[in-house]
Amino acid sequence: MSRASRAGVLAAYRDGVTVICELAGQFTEATWLAGTPCSEWRAVDLAGHLRCVADDYHEYLDDAPASRLARLLATNAPADSLARKLARQNAAELAALPDAPGPEHIAAFADSARAYGRRLAPSWHLPHHSYRGTEVTVGAMAGAACAEWHLHAWDLARSLGKDYRPADPELVLAAWRGGTPQLWPGLDAEPDGDDPWHSLLLASRRDPAWAQLLTALHRGTSLVRRCDPDRVLGS
Repeated sequence: MSRASRAGVLAAYRDGVTVICELAGQFTEATWLAGTPCSEWRAVDLAGHLRCVADDYHEYLDDAPASRLARLLATNAPADSLARKLARQNAAELAALPDAPGPEHIAAFADSARAYGRRLAPSWHLPHHSYRGTEVTVGAMAGAACAEWHLHAWDLARSLGKDYRPADPELVLAAWRGGTPQLWPGLDAEPDGDDPWHSLLLASRRDPAWAQLLTALHRGTSLVRRCDPDRVLGS
């Protein structure tokens, strides 16, 4: 976990937000309706989810260490049960969100996510929540948020028929593990130690060979390779 330093996590967090915005700029009105590796969501739905979850992170920080997320994790329920409850929460929040085009959702996400990033440093070492005796600090939760942005960047890239990989996948994996102890009970090694990004995709229940990418490859679509905030990916 030493790889996931505060400076490293905050830089990767900002990169994740930037990449999502860059990828969003490559969608058209038609491709916002394309499927994503999150099988129940089209790209526009994923944009709405990003908007909702960025706002949720503010709420959890406002109410830490007694937020609704903290209360849920304090039940010490198994990971699968927690995942189902959080999935229902995500679905309900998305259903309650007013209809809006993908770019509007992404703009709101970016504003909220960047504002959250600016709040982190002063409370970095304060408790955020705990799970089965493991305390998760605000900084560790920031690592989970950082990884979520990069994972959803991958989802958006796949929807466009591209690939995406963060600049420092080892740091992103370490950050995610530090912020999600409920997902790593007794796990001493990564599922696929040779490739930390592949490990994170598998651990987050994603298929690295999602079919829409394979279809796009047959059309000769270019691939996104790394996070580079100074350019539009895949251009």
